[in-house]
Amino acid sequence: MKIYTRTGDEGTTSLFGGTRVSKDDIRIEAYGTVDELNSFIGLLNDSFVEATQNYFLSEVQKRLFDIGSSLAADPSKFTLSSDIRDTDIQVLENAMDTMDQLLEPLKNFILPGGDIAVSQAHICRTVCRRAERRVISLGRVAEVESAIVVYLNRLSDYFFVLARYIAHSKGVNEVHWHPRKKD
Repeated sequence: MKIYTRTGDEGTTSLFGGTRVSKDDIRIEAYGTVDELNSFIGLLNDSFVEATQNYFLSEVQKRLFDIGSSLAADPSKFTLSSDIRDTDIQVLENAMDTMDQLLEPLKNFILPGGDIAVSQAHICRTVCRRAERRVISLGRVAEVESAIVVYLNRLSDYFFVLARYIAHSKGVNEVHWHPRKKD
């Protein structure tokens, strides 16, 4: 099977259901950003080796694939549920609470850096925030499951805590932001 179809050469693509839309359609932006996040999570997962976190990140990738599939469906033809459940959100919250117990209380703003995996976790956080914004934009013109927005919101928080946890587990100092001193 050839991967290329040449059907997108004119700047359009197909949703699940066959409807063709512009490649810069907000629906494409939403699920494309979720896909981008999924790729960055794969990179993070490959750069930080800890069995529990690696398994957890793999599960997150599966949920994001479910979300992307749901967003890629043409709602006028059929609906694909993202299958995001309250328990998925609770799992993220529990993971953050568990990691947070090991961390020093946050007293400064944190800058990305200090270690490649820490920085990659921050990249995941910022791409996740963008995915959330794109899904919210889509929600202004089409129906979007509210659980998707909640999941993405909580997931970006998770990546912030994960970045701190990675720094802690690797013995790396967090990079704190301090305002410039007044002249």
